[in-house]
Amino acid sequence: MTLVVALDHCKEQIRAFLGSNFYISDMGALSDDTSLLDHGIIDSTGVLEVVGFIETTFDITVDDSEILPENLDSIQGIGHYVVRKISSAADA
Repeated sequence: MTLVVALDHCKEQIRAFLGSNFYISDMGALSDDTSLLDHGIIDSTGVLEVVGFIETTFDITVDDSEILPENLDSIQGIGHYVVRKISSAADA
């Protein structure tokens, strides 16, 4: 699977998770780079739910030092983070 396909697949799963676990009035208006925190879609507890989802769904471990807005504040950021983690685990 190429990284582009993997990223698109990750983003689809992330979008589905967000849509079924958080209140989003208009999923169609939620772009990949929308800040989930700034738009009130997730809060600090929601971040932990997202971390749990990532760890369970993609079988990776999210280190405390990686719980950063650039990794977890948008669908795009989460997708890139997951692909990086999976790629680095595959290279190890």
